[in-house]
Amino acid sequence: MDIQKALIAFDALSQETRLRVFRLLVEHGSSGAPAGALSEALDIPHNTLSFHLSHMSNAGLVVSQRKGRSIIYSANFEFFTNLIRFMVEDCCSSEMASIRDNKKKQCSIIELAHCCEP
Repeated sequence: MDIQKALIAFDALSQETRLRVFRLLVEHGSSGAPAGALSEALDIPHNTLSFHLSHMSNAGLVVSQRKGRSIIYSANFEFFTNLIRFMVEDCCSSEMASIRDNKKKQCSIIELAHCCEP
């Protein structure tokens, strides 16, 4: 990931409503949720939510697909994983954090060192 993409993503997440929407989308997993359900769950007017979802989509954080008359939004987990990987690999020293891939579980594990010392 290049630094410009990371900056755009962090800028999008630095706004409270967008962060709340993204966290809810993560909870919904890869199946996502329709805009109406997000609007209702977060008590955000539809037009306001639409603005924020568009901003997040342009940043790469959210993907959408049409299902019938609804648009289903979901977190872009691949992009977000790459964003986290960017932070750990490019911004942290290996003494403080590292990422290792667990092929058996098909996931990446972030290990933080020296973060919990008394």
